[in-house]
Amino acid sequence: MPKLNVLNQTGQTVAELTLSDYVFGIEPHQQALYDVVNAQRAAMRQGTHDVKNRGEVSGGGKKPWRQKGTGRARQGSTRAPQWRHGGVVFGPTPRSYAIKLNQKVRQLALRSALSYHAANGQLKVVDNLGIETPKTKLFQQMLTNLGVDGKTLIVATTFTDNDVLAARNIPTVAFSEVGHVSVYDILNCKNVIITKDAVAALEEVLGND
Repeated sequence: MPKLNVLNQTGQTVAELTLSDYVFGIEPHQQALYDVVNAQRAAMRQGTHDVKNRGEVSGGGKKPWRQKGTGRARQGSTRAPQWRHGGVVFGPTPRSYAIKLNQKVRQLALRSALSYHAANGQLKVVDNLGIETPKTKLFQQMLTNLGVDGKTLIVATTFTDNDVLAARNIPTVAFSEVGHVSVYDILNCKNVIITKDAVAALEEVLGND
């Protein structure tokens, strides 16, 4: 079973935590990761793009000229696609990009993402956040003490206003409550800082297949 040191805000080890092999120690499943990230990115799309086809463009009700005898090609409407101001053929219409995935696949991908960071030393466990005052300097000092730089995702059961306010001026830091953590957010960051309570919550939810 993988073991990690539990750190405080000063970067000192206060305890040792044994992680679940089933959640933090599996071989990352590449296909599950791809499928879930693809689905999450697709869900971010609004799908509100729209163009007018020939039935939606105003005008064009009258036949421009008679069917035969003019020497010109027959035309039934001035709003056909080949006309200026005509409708668009096969253009985008509002749609949903949602992709359905089984729960087991989503859980496998989440366990794979967590295991990947744990295996590469990019997972830090802290006893708690508890920023006393909403100062960016204090939050940045905590990141320095933990040896963290670059994109960082912080996962906890809950966050205080001071935690969020202290980090809002640091563009490389993102927050996610443990109940809403996503595979895309984990893989999109270099480091993951997770509280001890959040580890217990993840192991409780993901511990049973």
